[in-house]
Amino acid sequence: MPAEIVTCPNCQQRNRVPAAAPGKPVCGACKEPLPWVAHADDKTFGDVAERAPVPVLVDLWATWCGPCRMVSPALEQVAADLAGVVKLVKVDVDQAPAVARRFDVRAVPTLILMRDGTTVARQAGAASAATLRRWVEQSLEVAQH
Repeated sequence: MPAEIVTCPNCQQRNRVPAAAPGKPVCGACKEPLPWVAHADDKTFGDVAERAPVPVLVDLWATWCGPCRMVSPALEQVAADLAGVVKLVKVDVDQAPAVARRFDVRAVPTLILMRDGTTVARQAGAASAATLRRWVEQSLEVAQH
């Protein structure tokens, strides 16, 4: 699983962020939380998403899907806004058919919010970054009670 290069939103330092790790990624320079965006497939989904130390927003998408490409920047903005709180895991359903079957994906994009490997919320379709952030925050709040 290759590491992603992430620019710290606080100090602009470039950092390597592994797809799977036991803790939350922080900037090597300023120690602020980093946005955690990873890619997973059928082989890596367990390590990358199910065993993550923070809640995971799973983006089930496809390369041929226009709305998927439109929502991707919004999801990355949510990951940046909620750095240290949530991890974004992108799964191309054409490259991960077992994951798509597991979540019974009928339309893309499908978004799943997981905590400790368990689905806590699900929604299909694209939305703005503000709408997605509200959905994630409200879903996490409901899941805590």
